[in-house]
Amino acid sequence: MALRLAEQLVSRRSVTPDDAGCQALIATRLEALGFDCRTIESGPADFRVTNLWAVRRGSAGTAGRLLAFAGHTDVVPTGPVDRWSSDPFVPTHRDGRLYGRGAADMKTSIACMVAAVEAFVAAKPDHAGSIAFLLTSDEEGPANDGTVKVVEWLRAEGVRLDACIVGEPTSVERVGDMVKLGRRGSLTGRLTVHGVQGHVAYPHLADNPIHRVAAPLAELAATEWDRGNTHFPPTSFQVSNIHAGTGVGNVIPGEAVVDFNFRFSTASTAEGLKQRVSAVLERHALKHTLQWTLGGLPFLTEPGELTDAVRAAIAEVAGLETELSTTGGTSDGRFIAQICPQVIELGPVNASIHKVDEHVAVADIGPLARMYLGVMQRLIA
Repeated sequence: MALRLAEQLVSRRSVTPDDAGCQALIATRLEALGFDCRTIESGPADFRVTNLWAVRRGSAGTAGRLLAFAGHTDVVPTGPVDRWSSDPFVPTHRDGRLYGRGAADMKTSIACMVAAVEAFVAAKPDHAGSIAFLLTSDEEGPANDGTVKVVEWLRAEGVRLDACIVGEPTSVERVGDMVKLGRRGSLTGRLTVHGVQGHVAYPHLADNPIHRVAAPLAELAATEWDRGNTHFPPTSFQVSNIHAGTGVGNVIPGEAVVDFNFRFSTASTAEGLKQRVSAVLERHALKHTLQWTLGGLPFLTEPGELTDAVRAAIAEVAGLETELSTTGGTSDGRFIAQICPQVIELGPVNASIHKVDEHVAVADIGPLARMYLGVMQRLIA
């Protein structure tokens, strides 16, 4: 039963990178269905990440499509526990909701996936296509040793997925009302502007980096980077932090540090954005150093076989015409898309994720499991 498994998972304190036994519990359920389960650990000793790859081949061994369910067993920290209405790691029911850290993001999704696969295998033990699970305990953290490492290993093994459903909480008001068929990329820059420190009363003896950076920042903020496309909004440039000064009011600082981020669509490339930023800085003759961090590339699943199956399953279970969206932050779908042409995200309502008193509606759990089941019935039966 999906609800019971969700409760068991929520009760485990699996704050990144600690899996806290979640994957072992899931592997036990999957092995009983004939899955071949492999644990892949990665990362330094003080940040050890647990990953699970599990696969059940169809009746013809390797025949048919390979459909993967993907997700993460790690959760974000709880914040002040005294602000929670109940212990965040004691699954609690109130007013038709299941409360606990990870209830929405994304232990309920994983529980529903397992329950759906159990129902599918019981009804169709000789199914033609193959089913896989890809789970990690490093999605909410730096994501350096999680899904990306499993994808690297699968690529080296020559494994290619045909379709993948990621259990991210995508729904807005009703479960299934929105799914993600892609995500924007994330590119972060740290710009250090070099000036000359001095006394504010003698500005001719100093060079104020805050003044120097003002004009190029204004130009970058006003730039149209692209116009988006059918599935993505225009690329966004946002300054997140500006650091400068010595803490007193009579000293011109010697440097200023500006952190900024691009959330970019498939209408732009990371290299293209870097080049355009550098051109602006050079045009303003800014003395600077610039460090880049590529958090993830954008990915997009063109509407087709997987989206059709997902939308049909949602319509059958909930009577909804789901919205296909690319909004929100990044997800591990960006890694999976490197070895899978069709990646869709479908999960519960996301209103409470990362918040105090995170929860899911108990009435949504059964329908979500049936949606996952409906996709399998359409793709690999």
